[in-house]
Amino acid sequence: MWQRYSIAFKNYLRLERSLSEHSIEAYLHDVNSLSQYLEQAHPDVGPLQVHEGHISGFLQHLGELGLVAHSQARMLSGLKAFFKYLLLENLIQHDPAQHVEGPKLGRKLPDTLSFPEIEQMLAAIDLSSPAGPRDRAILELLYSSGLRVSELLDLKLTDCYFDSGFVRVLGKGNKARLVPVGGDAIHYTTLYITHTRSQYDIQKGDEDTLFLNRRGTQLSRITVFTTIKTLAQTAGIRKTISPHTFRHSFATHLIEGGADLRAVQQMLGHESITTTEIYTHLDRAYLTQTLTDFHPRGK
Repeated sequence: MWQRYSIAFKNYLRLERSLSEHSIEAYLHDVNSLSQYLEQAHPDVGPLQVHEGHISGFLQHLGELGLVAHSQARMLSGLKAFFKYLLLENLIQHDPAQHVEGPKLGRKLPDTLSFPEIEQMLAAIDLSSPAGPRDRAILELLYSSGLRVSELLDLKLTDCYFDSGFVRVLGKGNKARLVPVGGDAIHYTTLYITHTRSQYDIQKGDEDTLFLNRRGTQLSRITVFTTIKTLAQTAGIRKTISPHTFRHSFATHLIEGGADLRAVQQMLGHESITTTEIYTHLDRAYLTQTLTDFHPRGK
């Protein structure tokens, strides 16, 4: 009963949604999990007879099995896509998943570096070493513009509009955005381009790639991760540091300084403002501490 609709759903995801095979398999796994549950709990219910109560019961069942909230929410997302497809095909008149609420998800607050810690990291770079100017440019850009590591590594020379103070970034979903760049980042990136990158034997296909290794090919993610981890150790910073830490720090420091949330959202390339709002956590903590310290009833 379910297999026929699963196959049609699979074709829809592949041909009309153009999803990757990995994503398609995840969606189908969600539908298959629901069908297995219903075969045991409600054997007469097929995909066209499912109602909201069945899906809520399925989520409760997943919780009883010990599935964490994030996994439950992800499975619910897959089921919502399946029933939207059935509705689109006029196979059902009402979407049974539309009003089903997933489990409450707690937001994990991102780790950040303070500005003095950022300066400690930068000071730990040996600019006289072969990789020093490149590493300084990388850290300056990560902190100055809040780039994801993939966005940084995909930067081209032709994406750098330093005269105007911007870089063109290709973010998630191949969406391009212009991101402002600070003066220090422009200075050190220009030094890297002029005095370090120009010395490489650049390989065919990477002539326009901004960050290269000594072999003249695109720098790898693992090199950036390893470099940052080593610099953190050298600087005496005991936090767990990754390239994304600089993105978190960029956003947090802007918002703590009073930056408009919408402007930060655009710079980060977030589709939803709620994603950006996670970076207001330190600002809220500061306000709470102010109340505790100075209000007569705050303690």
